[in-house]
Amino acid sequence: MPSATGGIRNLELLGIYTNDHLASATGGIELVTRMLGRHRGTSHEPRLEELLDELREERAALRTTMGALGIPVRQYKQAAVWIGEKLSRVKLNGRVLSRSELSDLVEFEFIATAVLAKRAGFETLRAIGEADSRVDAALFERLIAQADKQHHWLADTRREVAARVFGGDPGAADAAADT
Repeated sequence: MPSATGGIRNLELLGIYTNDHLASATGGIELVTRMLGRHRGTSHEPRLEELLDELREERAALRTTMGALGIPVRQYKQAAVWIGEKLSRVKLNGRVLSRSELSDLVEFEFIATAVLAKRAGFETLRAIGEADSRVDAALFERLIAQADKQHHWLADTRREVAARVFGGDPGAADAAADT
């Protein structure tokens, strides 16, 4: 039976870990918001809207979990990631004054990779929930399944965008994309 107060070792390290994931969630929300602006009126808009809502829900779940554990939110990490996302818009993409199609591909690749990292964090928090009842293991189990669904769509979309930019057949996801 999980302990109500004592199943977690290294709460300070967990604070760093959860704050890093929370900051990454903020960056993901910023990126998907930008992507949504770029893809308004396209077939990607509804799924990006859904992804944005889910990312906000996931960030709220992290904040709630941190609050339940007495872990403070480190605002400087939130601000650093927010600024970093804005600075990432200034990149060499082959065009100085306009957006490149390569930007679409890089954004879909980045968010697909970020979803895998977030999923790993949810697995860690689910395991902590088995040791400490202040962490809702069932919530993180649901968020893991949600991340799997997100990654499947993002992997398919990334391949479609790559084929549009460079040519070729987007094909089906390989085994690595499904794990």
